[in-house]
Amino acid sequence: MSRNSVGVDVGGDDAAKPEDKSMGSGFCGAILTFVSILLIIATFPLSIWICLKIVQEYERAVIFRLGRILGGAKGPGIFWIIPCVDTFRKVDMRTISFSIPPQEVLTKDSVTIMVDGVVYYRVFNPTVSITKVEDANRATQMIAQTTLRNMLGTRNLTEILTDREKMADQMEDILYEASQHWGIKVERVELKDVKLPQSLQRAMAAEAEATREARAKVITAEGEMNASRALKEAALVMSESPAALQLRYLQTLSEIASEKNSTVVFPIPVDLMATFLKK
Repeated sequence: MSRNSVGVDVGGDDAAKPEDKSMGSGFCGAILTFVSILLIIATFPLSIWICLKIVQEYERAVIFRLGRILGGAKGPGIFWIIPCVDTFRKVDMRTISFSIPPQEVLTKDSVTIMVDGVVYYRVFNPTVSITKVEDANRATQMIAQTTLRNMLGTRNLTEILTDREKMADQMEDILYEASQHWGIKVERVELKDVKLPQSLQRAMAAEAEATREARAKVITAEGEMNASRALKEAALVMSESPAALQLRYLQTLSEIASEKNSTVVFPIPVDLMATFLKK
């Protein structure tokens, strides 16, 4: 029974301590606030310049009174503070961008590459961005670097080179899920550059050159095949009309004579030889 009574007594003392602290803090805070107001009244109108604060259209002010948040974010425009009691911090609501330093990533197919990027974000809840995280900008940068390495480590090199926009969208979704609890919204992510090792670049260049040469040979072969078919069809047409063959023969002689001034030996026409053979 003695242990139970001691436990009750100890519990009662512990419960009373926070109440005493809160009451003491509230009393001291009330006195400090009253004194500050008296000083403002005593030094009026000079004190108005200390109490009057202005935030721009793209800014918000989070006010702390005796360490506690006073309402929501203030601004844009004019707001008032009580010196010695209130403090405030300005938060920029514009879109902010930062570059992700080049990260060394080992891809799924064991290729080491260097990848960098850029992230665009903005603060949508100034109060949360101040109270939930110490430095929202640095925290977003750190998580962007980690997310970039982790995501690219699960992809092949071919996927990284061909699906950069898709991976950027996936990274944007991951960063938004992670940073929305800090009052930050990631609006856009871009992968700027993918640097490959020199040996891999030479191998890919050789492969691309071999592919182009093979394609060129195939195209040349197809052209020769089409040309031979056309010549065959032309020969069949001319064989049916001896006059057409003779006209083509004369046209060829005319082209030869017009190109260079040289002596041309005319062969004996085939039809003349056929006449002599008949005789």
